[in-house]
Amino acid sequence: MKKRVLIMSAGAGNGHIKAAAALEKSFAADDRVVEVINNDALQYTNKLFRDFYSKFYESLVRSAPNFLGWWYKTSDEPWRTDRMRIMLDRLNTKPLVRFIQDFDPHITVCTHFMPAGIVSHLIATQQIKARLSIVVTDFDFHAMWLSRSFHRYFVALDETKAYLEMLGIPPERITVSGIPIDPVFQLPIDRSTARLSLQLDPLKPVLLLSAGALGQGPTEFIVERLLNLNRDTQTIVICGRNDELRQRVTRSVAHQSDNFRVLGYTDDMHKLMKMSDIFIGKPGGMTASEAIACGLPMCVVSPIPGQEERNSDHLLEEGIAVKCNDLTTLPFKLQRLLDDPAQLLRMRENALRFANPLASANIVETLLADQLPHMSFSKHQQAAIAFAAKTEGAGVIAKMPVPLLSIKKSPISQQARHTALLKRHSNAYKKGS
Repeated sequence: MKKRVLIMSAGAGNGHIKAAAALEKSFAADDRVVEVINNDALQYTNKLFRDFYSKFYESLVRSAPNFLGWWYKTSDEPWRTDRMRIMLDRLNTKPLVRFIQDFDPHITVCTHFMPAGIVSHLIATQQIKARLSIVVTDFDFHAMWLSRSFHRYFVALDETKAYLEMLGIPPERITVSGIPIDPVFQLPIDRSTARLSLQLDPLKPVLLLSAGALGQGPTEFIVERLLNLNRDTQTIVICGRNDELRQRVTRSVAHQSDNFRVLGYTDDMHKLMKMSDIFIGKPGGMTASEAIACGLPMCVVSPIPGQEERNSDHLLEEGIAVKCNDLTTLPFKLQRLLDDPAQLLRMRENALRFANPLASANIVETLLADQLPHMSFSKHQQAAIAFAAKTEGAGVIAKMPVPLLSIKKSPISQQARHTALLKRHSNAYKKGS
């Protein structure tokens, strides 16, 4: 039987939307799918709720990134903010619920935790029969991605899968797919031809500076630093949808216009990345996945505290990126890289080895062939997950349900109690509870 597929994202950050678009292309190309719909869940909510999820988030990225980092860390505890978040979601997403029920999908894939929570609730209360799969769009896993009822998780790294297994999620429910990127990133290009199309010298190094889709970050200051490079380089500056930023940058580089190309939002990022030698920008999960698929070494600047800092850690650990903690030293960082072609080659090779350019196609194939039923966490299992996520057991036991309190009474170490709890958790799955 051909499947109806619903893909849901949320326009709070461009990565969730782009991941959903990549999945839509792969599902639409498969003849086992009769219909695929890709929607931004926020379009079914009222303006106040949309602004809370999108514009408020964007304003915090610009003006209070440290607060975002604090919130990311504070809320990274299973189910801690779940009740309030689910209540707000349900109060403001009734049109979304009606749409999902009317479409009645066989497969639902969410690239943001907000619609995942809604779909999970509909499945748990038997309002729909769809299977819910969740595609995590950063390298690490945050507690907000947890759903009480789900079918499968798709994650970027083996380490992320290991983390979820330690929480007690069955390994057969976790697929290491990578973050889905547009299939166009698989297409080869001729670097010289691509450079010539922008009137760039095919033989000189090309730097790619991105301010993201929204044109945020210290782009102008970075451009000032690049003007001080003691190297004959060419720079492409992507200003996103920020026309004012584009105009200011264009004016600031006017005296070196031969070495700069200042662009707005573009759908040709795959070409720009493949023609470049170093990427300069923030390590969002989608941006990083696109860059490594192109074998493009990265210079990480101004990561958002929280998920982007964690993404940066993985890129540094794998030898794909360098990080510039102080933008005043950016010319030094770049100069050292450009003067060491062997290191740039190693970084390029590391990126290609780390990449998962077929993530979208692999996710689609897995879901269309999958026979696993959906599963739901009982209250006991939710408590076990919360306990397993704790780095310290102190102060947790008192908050646990009575059946779990008995574990504390046995004269064994905290590690042994943890192991016993996870074993009980695993056995509960096997019994189908």
